[in-house]
Amino acid sequence: MAGKMLPGSVLYPGLLALALIIFGWQLSPVKGLPESIPEPVVSEQAPISVFPDFAAVVEVDERKQQFFQFLKDYIDAANAEVLETRQQLKRYDEIAATGSRFSPTERAWILALADEYDVDTGELFEREITAELMRRVDEVPLAMALAQAANESAWGTSRFALEGNNIFGQWCFESGCGLVPLQRQGNASYEVRKFESIGESVRAYIKNINSQYSYEELRERRARMRRRNEPLNAFDLAAGLAAYSERGENYVDEVQNLILQNELDRL
Repeated sequence: MAGKMLPGSVLYPGLLALALIIFGWQLSPVKGLPESIPEPVVSEQAPISVFPDFAAVVEVDERKQQFFQFLKDYIDAANAEVLETRQQLKRYDEIAATGSRFSPTERAWILALADEYDVDTGELFEREITAELMRRVDEVPLAMALAQAANESAWGTSRFALEGNNIFGQWCFESGCGLVPLQRQGNASYEVRKFESIGESVRAYIKNINSQYSYEELRERRARMRRRNEPLNAFDLAAGLAAYSERGENYVDEVQNLILQNELDRL
């Protein structure tokens, strides 16, 4: 289950300072571009700390619909945050494509974002950095996220969903960071991460898909769809999820079947 590991996303102030020293150009900032990473969009809806009691909904189809409708707003809000940052990044990417250099502030913004998304910038040119970020800083289709949430959380009834707001089965590796699985092997040290809110869980899931090496194929599929101006196809993108579970290709089949059977592309 290595695909569920969560990369660190803390921004290191020292990285920014080093970037300013090494790339200390005296260039004017490009007009209209941000001088810092935009603040996330904050939903007006207060975070809910526990799941509704989906198990109490006896009728299966009704339970499914309630589950999907409940999570839809959280996923849409998290994707909106990513797309807002992507829009700013796109302007930088267009400038880099012309061969223009960035000011120290602009480059620091890009390096901080690269750090957040686990891009190794060591030997990359500016154009290569922004191009790689454009592959990573993008939305995850609603249909795919809903299908994975249903699979990983047993339709919102799992212990990890109810006690830890963990919808997507994400792991952590520090003692006390989450809930210990009852059937964890004796030599294992991972826990199932505990989140303060459902929104936090959704954002961590999207960052995981957009950052982990295991999902590079998925991101390349998504980038091809973008280049062709095609809508993101959740069924096709789910083919890149084999590393998300020990079940591998069987897991991919499960997610794709959930997308088809529940007509999630129509939501």
